[in-house]
Amino acid sequence: MNKVFLIGNLTRDPELSTTNSGKSVCRFSMATRRDFKNANGEYDSDFHNIIVWGQIGENCHKFLKKGRKVAITGSIQYRSYETKDGENRTVTEIIADSAEFLSPVSSNGTNKEQKDTTPELTEIDGNDLPF
Repeated sequence: MNKVFLIGNLTRDPELSTTNSGKSVCRFSMATRRDFKNANGEYDSDFHNIIVWGQIGENCHKFLKKGRKVAITGSIQYRSYETKDGENRTVTEIIADSAEFLSPVSSNGTNKEQKDTTPELTEIDGNDLPF
């Protein structure tokens, strides 16, 4: 089974194009953070090329911008091609079949700036609890 689930942030604005047959295709890249720290105590990131077809791709182009958080499900595709210089290249892409926008969208349809909404933790004295 070839199934991918990614949550990350866009590294550039989505680009929308149309094939000769009239099908919409949206391309963007996203960064995902690894769950563990490297030898320097920092989290590394991986960068993914995403392709989204049809209406979902049109919605990605309309509502997503660089820096926005998105959840993608799809499959991994490897393809090879030859450059004009005769070099062989291999590309890894994620072909998305769904996208969930995780950054807030305002009432006028544009993305709001994402703010940290993590609540402050308050220390509670156990003697103040009613039980």
